[in-house]
Amino acid sequence: MPLDHHREDPTAIRTNLGAIFVSLELSRSTWLITSLAPGGGEKMSKHSVPAGNIAALLARFSELQQKAFARTGKSFPIIVIQEAGLDGFWIHRVLQSEGIESYVVDPASIATSRRRRRAKTDKIDGEALVRALLAYKRGEPRVCAMVRAPTPEDEDSRRLCRERKTLTVERIQHVNRIKGLLFSQGVSDYEPLRRNRRQQLVELKTGDGRPLPPRLKAQISRELDRLELLIEQIKAVETERDALIAAATKAEGMSVDPTPAPQAMLMELKGIGAEIAAVLWSEGLYRSFANRKQVAAYAGLAPTPWQSGSVAHEQGVSKAGNPRLRTTMIQLSWLWLQHQPQSSLAQWFEERVKRNGGRLRKTTIVALARKLLVALWKYVTAGVVIEGAIVKSA
Repeated sequence: MPLDHHREDPTAIRTNLGAIFVSLELSRSTWLITSLAPGGGEKMSKHSVPAGNIAALLARFSELQQKAFARTGKSFPIIVIQEAGLDGFWIHRVLQSEGIESYVVDPASIATSRRRRRAKTDKIDGEALVRALLAYKRGEPRVCAMVRAPTPEDEDSRRLCRERKTLTVERIQHVNRIKGLLFSQGVSDYEPLRRNRRQQLVELKTGDGRPLPPRLKAQISRELDRLELLIEQIKAVETERDALIAAATKAEGMSVDPTPAPQAMLMELKGIGAEIAAVLWSEGLYRSFANRKQVAAYAGLAPTPWQSGSVAHEQGVSKAGNPRLRTTMIQLSWLWLQHQPQSSLAQWFEERVKRNGGRLRKTTIVALARKLLVALWKYVTAGVVIEGAIVKSA
């Protein structure tokens, strides 16, 4: 064989790492630590610690640094990545307080193979997270989507709106259960949310003229006990929410800057009440956005095109953003048509529906929600009032 065509044996992957890259696979019982350190070649080491044991986690990090120093004679920082999930952001905050560079990634943004049935284990996912972190630190564009962790204050400020939503869903369930129990006896005109619900329950008769069976009446009475507790809790949450909005408005009024509080600005627009204003601010508008595309994408209202060769069509909105903000914007869009019919956005909606022959109202309302969210973002951040909108103070 000629010398200029000699056969070379395969060599290991040459890595020049400037840090120790670590991924955390979190579960209720154990945390799997997958690491790639300088001087260790392409092999990733794996180690488990009990879930919630921060001391053991930091001890493992210190051990990784000592091993890397023994192999290379240099000290390396640690960079950690974990998936956003049930554990929230407290681990991320602990690592940052220890001076460790930490990232939280959206697990749905990490690419996976579509060629065959995908194997999934914590070990495989841990290695995939390390590879995604390496690519992200190399500067590869759009390799994954890192989550911006909210501050503890921002995270706590949106609990009221989310709690009210949960309580409202439970209230609806109890109301429907009571109505279903009575409907099976031929009673269809009972309203559990009325104040005289107890008195009406005593006077109810079945469809064939009999008094309600005693066990059924006792069951409905217990359902009413839980329903009344939910009603009181919803009132308490709404009172606390209104107090926070009033406090923010008062604080802004006492400051040197004459700009009113964002929640108060939203409530000045006809059709927006305290609950919608609080949800819009706490779920999205408090964040900083560079442009309108980022605003729409955060709410999951950005379009999703499908284009390949001569095939090109829209698949609808991405639904990849904040579902609470997206749902609220759809609800607000219908209210906007009712309370702001002379605004430019409402007229755009009516014109578009008319152009389609009165069809596709539900599809067009999503487009209106995207435009309305961008307009509200400009209104809150720059004070740009929506054209034709009715302002209550005016």
